[in-house]
Amino acid sequence: MPLGEEPQDVPIGEYAFIGDLRTAALVSPGGSLDWLCLPRYDSPSVFNNLLGTTDDGRWLVAVEDGTVTERHWLDDTFVLSTTWQGPDGTAEVLDWMPVEPERSDVVRRIRCTSGRVRVVHELCMRFSYGSIVPWVHRRTVERPGGQSEQVLWAVGGPAALALHGPLPDPVPGEKLHRKVHTLQEGQELTWVLTGLDSWREVPPMIDADLALRETLADWRQWAAPIEAKGEWAQHVRRSLMVLRALTHRDTGGIVAAATTSLPEDLGGSRNWDYRFTWLRDSALTLEAMMAHGFDGGAAAWRRWLLRAVAGDPEDLLIMYGLGGERDLAERELPHLRGYAESRPVRIGNGAVGQYQADVVGEVMIALGQLRDAGEGEDSFSWGLQQAMLDLQTRRFNEPDHGIWEMRGDEMFFTHGRAMMWAAYDQAIRAVDEYGLPGDVGTWRELRDALRAEIFEKGVGPDGAFRQAYGSDEVDASLLQLPQSGFVEYDDPRMLATVARIESELLDSHGLVHRYRTHGGVDGLPGGESSFMICSFWLVEQYAHSGRLDDAEALMAKLVGAMGGLGLLAEEYDPAAGRMLGNYPQAFSHLGLIRAADAIAVCRGDVEPSRHGGRYGTSARRS
Repeated sequence: MPLGEEPQDVPIGEYAFIGDLRTAALVSPGGSLDWLCLPRYDSPSVFNNLLGTTDDGRWLVAVEDGTVTERHWLDDTFVLSTTWQGPDGTAEVLDWMPVEPERSDVVRRIRCTSGRVRVVHELCMRFSYGSIVPWVHRRTVERPGGQSEQVLWAVGGPAALALHGPLPDPVPGEKLHRKVHTLQEGQELTWVLTGLDSWREVPPMIDADLALRETLADWRQWAAPIEAKGEWAQHVRRSLMVLRALTHRDTGGIVAAATTSLPEDLGGSRNWDYRFTWLRDSALTLEAMMAHGFDGGAAAWRRWLLRAVAGDPEDLLIMYGLGGERDLAERELPHLRGYAESRPVRIGNGAVGQYQADVVGEVMIALGQLRDAGEGEDSFSWGLQQAMLDLQTRRFNEPDHGIWEMRGDEMFFTHGRAMMWAAYDQAIRAVDEYGLPGDVGTWRELRDALRAEIFEKGVGPDGAFRQAYGSDEVDASLLQLPQSGFVEYDDPRMLATVARIESELLDSHGLVHRYRTHGGVDGLPGGESSFMICSFWLVEQYAHSGRLDDAEALMAKLVGAMGGLGLLAEEYDPAAGRMLGNYPQAFSHLGLIRAADAIAVCRGDVEPSRHGGRYGTSARRS
């Protein structure tokens, strides 16, 4: 293979993640930057090797004939340090995205730390998910004071990239740029790649030293207040940082993951775009953040929610773009090979039009915890919640697609009905405890009717909860029932449900699948691996139901599946020892936080969540 090129399909969990609170890049262990969307997470990508080939765009900085001996974060940051051992020397590469208020840059710096190294620098840019080969040329840019700078300028339609630093040369016959540099001990090279609109002036190169200091300070200052105890404290810290990194600093929207179309089934078609803001995922993320004192981000998300769903309550969606966009039409990109030949590659998400009955409940619980944290309601914010409840009431007797976004027939999912119960329960609590206005009589009647209905139709003859009314299947989402306050963790029906999950949804390594995919219940071909958040939910359930040893054993197994950088994808295949699905996944990281906190609370290491509600506490009865 060509010099410096890696084998295709680097294991998902081996990618490093760097970001600037607007977007992020994925960097492989071999120094190839294989994924970057600009200017936002949900914008078209400019490096696409993750879902294609090297010809679809990547940015390589590597030591010729070298091997990577270590990769780690600089303390509590997303500044990546990679140590290289070459034939005649060693080098360190720092990769980061400065937290700048006005622009997005990627900085790559390599310094020879001993001897001599030859540095391979290769840049292949492809805009619009690899479909556009940009016009690339050198430009001399005049600067104040009579100075000038040469930059490599790439333009394709509305997008442009400017490369500052030692410029590579065009490769004859290839649509890429490449150069090999020799560094002696103490020498270093720095490149800055800046994304911008093609009609704007080329910006000056940032002061990389200052940007590094400011980026390190920003992350360290944010992480300093985190209080995490116990065996998994460092994993909790990193997971909270991932949740912050997936939050867009300008809009307050939280993406479910940084990527699209990383497969849940290698070579299969379960490939979805997760670069959007799901109300459910965001609500669960906020609960984890608030439980660790980050109320400011929660308040920002509430403002995002008010903007995004403003208008006719009948138009409420389950997900939005980062700015509150509603047009997320799903389409396929046939020109990309897909990760591990997993096709189709999709952008947009067809689930945007689904009805999912649990969403209002998830949002109401999160906003209830925000009230408990001291964030008062105004007429707009409480009025919106009342409108969401009114919509839920109007759709009271409708089946839905469920939390897992089934693309088969709609059903009355037990989890969804229980979350509807939770929505009314939270509204009643808002009236009773905070004096807010509302039709509490109707809410009580509907809440109590749902409770009776679920116990009648959502519980099987064996006393275990069922995936859906009329079904004999079990579903890992049922592990959320005690989290919502619907039942206690040690309720006999929950214990019977756990026994069914252990019997039917655990793989041979003891990890949890969402549900059994046989028979096409979800309307999709193929299968999938264990789901990380479901396994973390089982940890939480074990901890709160007196099975602390089982909780800790499963937790250790899950944490052991993580790569050295502490990042989680959506799923994990223990037989192959690799992660699957989009990455890094907010859902998985918030599950880790909840599970670690549950163990700490039940061990008596920390007090239950200061916000009460469902997080880290036993369920409240009604």
